[in-house]
Amino acid sequence: MTSAQRIWISPQAHERLQQELATLRELTAAGRSEDDTDENAVAVEHARQKRIQQIHDLLLNAVVGEDPPDDGVAEPGMVVTVRYDDSDETETFLLGMRGAEYGDIEVYSVNSPLGAAIVGARVGEQRTYTSPTGANVTVTLLKAVPYGVHTATFELSGAGE
Repeated sequence: MTSAQRIWISPQAHERLQQELATLRELTAAGRSEDDTDENAVAVEHARQKRIQQIHDLLLNAVVGEDPPDDGVAEPGMVVTVRYDDSDETETFLLGMRGAEYGDIEVYSVNSPLGAAIVGARVGEQRTYTSPTGANVTVTLLKAVPYGVHTATFELSGAGE
């Protein structure tokens, strides 16, 4: 991730990441003794340091809760619904950043094959991408709404209870 790459995350995800970072830093500060050469402890500490750096980079480049315009264009921060044209099945997910949990909605990164294919698509547009199995998959963008609009609609409908 480069410092110029801005990443959209919700305020809730931002708060969870801040909490996780604080917890990881506390664990690191508690540390292990200088003579602790246990391979498992070293591996755990290495994984912890890697996650701390990942969260730090994510937060450094975060655009927090600023919903993109409600213009029906698929972009980070939008909840999109696509139809898989070969099966007519639909899927709804947040176009966002993996590693920042958003609760009960699936997240696809703009770097994933599907995410990369639909970025910039408008409602009604078809896009084709190559799946990890090598198959070409065509999807049609059915809906794209800002995460905040989706969340407010979800809560108003009582589905969040």
